[in-house]
Amino acid sequence: MSLLSPPLEAFLAVARGKTVHGAAKELGLTQTGVTQRLRSLEGTLATTLFTRSRRGMLLTAEGEALLRYCQASRDLEGEVLAKIQGAGQQAAVQVCITGPTSIMRSRIVPRCTPVLGKFPQLLLRFNITDVETWADQLRTGEAQIAVLPHELVGRELDSKIIQPERYVLMGPRAWKKRALLDIVKNERIIDFDPNDKMSFQYLKKYKMLEHARSDRHFLNNNESLAELVEAGLGYGVFTLEFAERFLKRCQVTLLNDGKVYENPMALAWYPRPSSPDYWSSLIGAIR
Repeated sequence: MSLLSPPLEAFLAVARGKTVHGAAKELGLTQTGVTQRLRSLEGTLATTLFTRSRRGMLLTAEGEALLRYCQASRDLEGEVLAKIQGAGQQAAVQVCITGPTSIMRSRIVPRCTPVLGKFPQLLLRFNITDVETWADQLRTGEAQIAVLPHELVGRELDSKIIQPERYVLMGPRAWKKRALLDIVKNERIIDFDPNDKMSFQYLKKYKMLEHARSDRHFLNNNESLAELVEAGLGYGVFTLEFAERFLKRCQVTLLNDGKVYENPMALAWYPRPSSPDYWSSLIGAIR
């Protein structure tokens, strides 16, 4: 059972599959029936919800806003139906949390785990990625909560500051006795991808950026990236929590006397008309 209207159900089905054909198959309607429901909804709202492209039906900005509304409504359905029907059981609700690898693994997942024990109806999906699409995932409704640098938090979002990521400079153990400036001048940085500027920010903080080589190695997997450092192919910055795992293997060392660069982080989400208990618990658990 759904409390959403048939036009909104059609809208959600198209948003999920990006085709009218797929939505019609999912809902057991004809393509004409789905199209009519969409047109009715767009007429009522006096706006366009989708644009057609080679990649399928893409949401407009207005469509993205409506999608977030529908997802928030779905989150509340289980509680509402349980109270109305007196069933004593709540329908499952899913929340997706996205953020960078290091902080998600070291802090977010462990702190959310106890919340699952309190709310059996809650299904969590962790979308861990170091590609900076966290804010976009919120905007499109792919994720409901995002961990991201505080400067990426838009005014339209609710947010709270959490503990910053603490970055350290790491190199192969064989370089432990080398002068840091010699390393920076002569060795390559290993970064996640060309858009990754964290190494530059670290070096700038400690007044070494002007000496650094501009040509870098790239590897878009943190585990493998650290292995390249172990192999002596370069140096790079890693969160302290992540670096500690590799330090135990005694193949790497902290450069610059282990000095850190703090990257302020925030937890962000779109405002909700009301906050179910599981939602408040999730937000409170992440610090």
